[in-house]
Amino acid sequence: MRLTLLTRAYCHLCDEMRAEVAPLAAAAAVPLDEIDVDADPALEARWGDRVPVLLAGERELFHYRADRAVLTAYLMRATP
Repeated sequence: MRLTLLTRAYCHLCDEMRAEVAPLAAAAAVPLDEIDVDADPALEARWGDRVPVLLAGERELFHYRADRAVLTAYLMRATP
Protein backbone atom coordinates (compact mmCIF):
# COMPACT_ATOMS: atom_id res chain seq x y z
CA MET A 1 0.00 0.00 0.00
CA ARG A 2 1.18 3.51 -0.86
CA LEU A 3 -0.30 6.95 -0.58
CA THR A 4 0.27 9.64 -3.18
CA LEU A 5 -0.01 13.34 -2.45
CA LEU A 6 -0.55 15.47 -5.54
CA THR A 7 0.79 18.97 -4.95
CA ARG A 8 2.18 22.03 -6.68
CA ALA A 9 4.83 24.56 -5.73
CA TYR A 10 3.81 27.61 -3.72
CA CYS A 11 0.59 25.98 -2.54
CA HIS A 12 -0.18 26.67 1.12
CA LEU A 13 -2.94 24.04 1.15
CA CYS A 14 -0.39 21.51 -0.12
CA ASP A 15 1.95 22.41 2.73
CA GLU A 16 -0.86 22.05 5.25
CA MET A 17 -1.98 18.68 3.88
CA ARG A 18 1.60 17.36 3.83
CA ALA A 19 2.01 18.38 7.48
CA GLU A 20 -1.20 16.52 8.44
CA VAL A 21 -0.74 13.40 6.32
CA ALA A 22 3.00 12.67 6.59
CA PRO A 23 3.07 11.86 10.33
CA LEU A 24 0.04 9.57 10.08
CA ALA A 25 1.48 7.72 7.09
CA ALA A 26 4.85 7.37 8.82
CA ALA A 27 3.24 6.05 12.02
CA ALA A 28 1.45 3.40 9.95
CA ALA A 29 4.67 2.63 8.00
CA VAL A 30 2.91 3.52 4.74
CA PRO A 31 5.03 5.18 2.05
CA LEU A 32 3.89 8.64 1.01
CA ASP A 33 4.90 9.69 -2.50
CA GLU A 34 4.57 13.31 -3.53
CA ILE A 35 4.07 14.38 -7.13
CA ASP A 36 4.01 17.93 -8.47
CA VAL A 37 1.06 18.03 -10.89
CA ASP A 38 2.64 20.90 -12.81
CA ALA A 39 5.56 18.63 -13.78
CA ASP A 40 3.23 16.23 -15.60
CA PRO A 41 0.84 17.63 -18.24
CA ALA A 42 -1.52 14.68 -17.94
CA LEU A 43 -1.86 15.10 -14.16
CA GLU A 44 -2.25 18.86 -14.51
CA ALA A 45 -5.00 18.36 -17.09
CA ARG A 46 -6.80 15.82 -14.92
CA TRP A 47 -6.54 17.56 -11.53
CA GLY A 48 -6.20 21.22 -12.53
CA ASP A 49 -6.78 23.47 -9.53
CA ARG A 50 -8.15 20.62 -7.42
CA VAL A 51 -4.92 20.10 -5.48
CA PRO A 52 -3.74 19.01 -3.05
CA VAL A 53 -5.20 15.55 -3.47
CA LEU A 54 -4.43 12.45 -1.43
CA LEU A 55 -4.72 9.20 -3.37
CA ALA A 56 -4.66 5.62 -2.16
CA GLY A 57 -3.83 3.85 -5.38
CA GLU A 58 -6.34 5.29 -7.86
CA ARG A 59 -8.85 6.15 -5.13
CA GLU A 60 -9.14 9.77 -4.04
CA LEU A 61 -9.33 9.97 -0.27
CA PHE A 62 -9.77 13.76 -0.13
CA HIS A 63 -8.70 17.04 -1.71
CA TYR A 64 -8.01 20.63 -0.57
CA ARG A 65 -8.05 19.81 3.16
CA ALA A 66 -6.85 16.73 5.01
CA ASP A 67 -9.57 14.67 6.64
CA ARG A 68 -7.83 13.01 9.57
CA ALA A 69 -10.78 10.70 10.31
CA VAL A 70 -10.93 9.40 6.72
CA LEU A 71 -7.18 8.81 6.59
CA THR A 72 -7.05 7.14 10.00
CA ALA A 73 -9.92 4.81 9.08
CA TYR A 74 -8.28 3.95 5.77
CA LEU A 75 -4.93 3.23 7.39
CA MET A 76 -6.56 1.05 10.05
CA ARG A 77 -8.35 -1.03 7.40
CA ALA A 78 -5.35 -1.26 5.10
CA THR A 79 -2.58 -2.15 7.54
CA PRO A 80 -2.32 -5.48 9.38
